[in-house]
Amino acid sequence: MRVFVTGATGYIGSEVVRELIHAGHKVIGLTRSDDGALKLKEAGAVVHQGSLDNLDSLRSGAAIADGVIHLAFKHDFSDFAGSLVTDLQAIEAMGEVLEGTGKPFLTTAHANGTASDNATLALAKRGVRASVVALSTSVHGDDDKGFVPRLINIAREKGFSAYIGNGSNRWPAVHRIDAARLFRLALENAPAGSKLDGVGDEGIPFRDIANVIGRHLNLPVVSITREEAEAHFGFLGPIAALDIPRSSSQTQELLNWRPVHPTLILDLEQGDYFKK
Repeated sequence: MRVFVTGATGYIGSEVVRELIHAGHKVIGLTRSDDGALKLKEAGAVVHQGSLDNLDSLRSGAAIADGVIHLAFKHDFSDFAGSLVTDLQAIEAMGEVLEGTGKPFLTTAHANGTASDNATLALAKRGVRASVVALSTSVHGDDDKGFVPRLINIAREKGFSAYIGNGSNRWPAVHRIDAARLFRLALENAPAGSKLDGVGDEGIPFRDIANVIGRHLNLPVVSITREEAEAHFGFLGPIAALDIPRSSSQTQELLNWRPVHPTLILDLEQGDYFKK
């Protein structure tokens, strides 16, 4: 299958590209830079120049593919609403090309019940095998640049590792190699209109994450109040307080997908996160 992948050089996208090529698929990767083009060529993918802001490049990439995996997203937390608008426009542009073809189209959820998710799932009624993959709060593994490295950096800067209240609020997590395999299996087999959960750890108490960070950095682990959370964690304050356990049991059964790589805690215990 020829697969058009947006975000193909990103943290998750680069692993998805490897997974697809290893499984025998041919990848057309979207990039806007020479450095990205070089990475795609080295991975064995075909380079497609363009960006999320260039809707024509998205349409042309989708038109020459047998399926699309949309992973690119503008992670601008100062204008998250604007990022969601850009994402919706990209999905609509590629969806127009795929309408009536029966081809698979996978997108990634960035918030519950967004217009992007609704637009993707609506394509299932317009002849597209469209599905939405909701990844965990932490997608961990080599080269992680997400929430957990930020928590480690905050602990270094503040001189202690923190959790909120009693720290019993839970985060789901998934290893990025397991996540990449989920995208590949969904591309191949997910029924139209599927909502898929990319979850390995169903719910890790935030206190456990803080304890591992504190031990590896040789720093105290401290409980803080919700009122203190924003000053300590910055924009991560509300996220650090969330209790959002999730299960992927239905997704695992539907696609015969099993997360087999290390859990977040085991990944942290290996120590690589603290060498960066």
